Amino acid sequence: MQRIFKNIEGDRTIWAIVAVLAILSFLPVYSASTNLVYVANNGTTTSHLFKHAFLLLCGFFIIYAVHKVPYRYFSGGSILAMPLVILLLAYTLNQGTTIGGANAARWIQIPFIGVGFQTSTFASLVLFIFVARYLAKHKNKEIVFKESVFQLWLPVAFTLMFILPANFSTTALIFSMILMLCFIGGYPFKYLASVVAMGALVLTLFVLSAKAFPGVFPNRVDTWISRIENFSDDNVEEGYQVEKAKIAIASGGITGRGPGKSVQKNFLPQSSSDFIFAIIVEEFGLFGAGIVIVLYFLLLLRIIIAAKKAESIFATLLIIGVGLPIVFQAIINMAVAVHIFPVTGQTLPLISSGGTSIWMTCIAIGIILSVTANKEKLENTENEENPLDILHEAID
Repeated sequence: MQRIFKNIEGDRTIWAIVAVLAILSFLPVYSASTNLVYVANNGTTTSHLFKHAFLLLCGFFIIYAVHKVPYRYFSGGSILAMPLVILLLAYTLNQGTTIGGANAARWIQIPFIGVGFQTSTFASLVLFIFVARYLAKHKNKEIVFKESVFQLWLPVAFTLMFILPANFSTTALIFSMILMLCFIGGYPFKYLASVVAMGALVLTLFVLSAKAFPGVFPNRVDTWISRIENFSDDNVEEGYQVEKAKIAIASGGITGRGPGKSVQKNFLPQSSSDFIFAIIVEEFGLFGAGIVIVLYFLLLLRIIIAAKKAESIFATLLIIGVGLPIVFQAIINMAVAVHIFPVTGQTLPLISSGGTSIWMTCIAIGIILSVTANKEKLENTENEENPLDILHEAID
């Protein structure tokens, strides 16, 4: 263990923030899992706690392994992974899993270990790296829109096309993050406006087709429309999940009811995943919620600092591409719990119980740490005999 700590590289503050978030997750996950035990009749609270601990432990080994990989390898890896992403998404979508007639095909089961694998989370990570690679390679070139459609937007469109029918919120989050990454990466704004217009057109045609031919293919269009209408119409009765979440938050007060003393965890569906922030507020109050918010803010700050200090364009875009979605997902999750956003189904990174969502977040953290570890190595070489020569070689 001591050898592992000695070999830990990269931004130590990010390591610490991730560790604290993981440690803080144990109490709310253990408490909220009573809903799964006594309402859904699924396992025991201890088994859910051990499962969460196992997933986090594997996650930290993933971070350690990934941060040892030179970040430049992820560029070519994204190209090789894109066909696999498309195949996995197509297989997931065509499983035929439905709930109430709506497409619920989001996961595939990993054989032998019994853990669900949400292919869209893996696809989003690969896609962000793929976009960062394209922008870095064309940073000093004049971008031709027609060429970028085939080289950049066609793979993006194919990927999102397979995610959209079962998961609109994830599709919207990925698309928004890609647009932001392209804007930061210098992709022409006029072309981005065209991409947004085409995306809006495709989404409109998809919704109209789904409404006109509801039996052709399972989708969740009616669920999306219902959630937006319930959110925007003050005269519509609150959705059950939102109502219970707001009750939990209101009863938390400043200091909360205390660890394990949540009442709404027994009535709130997805209390250990999608709505775990409401349970945190109920049990730990505004003080506990403030700690969680500050930790994500510090993570955002360190991601920005790491991106600013990166030694190449690809490294900067890579950090932004895989790092900012973690924080934005956390903001969306907390905003849903306090009814600022409609219900989306996004988990709270590193805190919510889950499987692949934890591991994909850990891969993203490992990639960021890989970039910062490479920066540390370059800085250490500056103290050697010929620092200028080494710097020139690193730049070249």
